[in-house]
Amino acid sequence: MASTSADTPGPSPRAPLEVHYCQVCTFPLEYCEFGSSFTKCKESLLKEDPDVYNKFYSEEALQAKLGTLSLEAQTKLEKDTAAKEAKAEKKADAALKKKMASQVTIKRIARNKNKYVTAVHGLEAFGVDLKKAAKQFAQKFATGASVTKNNQGFDEIVVQGDVSGDIVEMIEDGVGLLKGVPKDNVVEVEEKKKKSGEN
Repeated sequence: MASTSADTPGPSPRAPLEVHYCQVCTFPLEYCEFGSSFTKCKESLLKEDPDVYNKFYSEEALQAKLGTLSLEAQTKLEKDTAAKEAKAEKKADAALKKKMASQVTIKRIARNKNKYVTAVHGLEAFGVDLKKAAKQFAQKFATGASVTKNNQGFDEIVVQGDVSGDIVEMIEDGVGLLKGVPKDNVVEVEEKKKKSGEN
């Protein structure tokens, strides 16, 4: 009796590859060294899973990895990693300081007679998308709101109507997109319309 193809055994199934991801940099563990937080990655892994840590960073694992690298090359690699981490940390600190020094200016501007507009400047320093924020204001106050350039050439949101106090409250309450804006960085300003004949 002739054998059928159903009788011939196929290739045995392979187990899926298990990939471990770093809790700090989110790279696969094999790639942590290429990121800017290698030391923190190693500390986190040692705390979370000592067995996996030993697999990657024990003396034997490092020897196998470095293999033919000379002592000089190893030292240089360690120095380069430390320098990269220090640079990334310095950059993050500078960005945080700049962010915390930024101000959000909410300006109430008189137009003609009893009409006002409210200009909001500085939200982008806190990661707020100005177009989305303008849309949020337009929906909240049922009025027009748009992103325009001010006299200094910076983007700001101009909302129709006198809503400066309401916008301050929204920031204090962390409403929607304004959640990450610190209330201590908010400054309210009133700009009165110049009378005719004034320079």
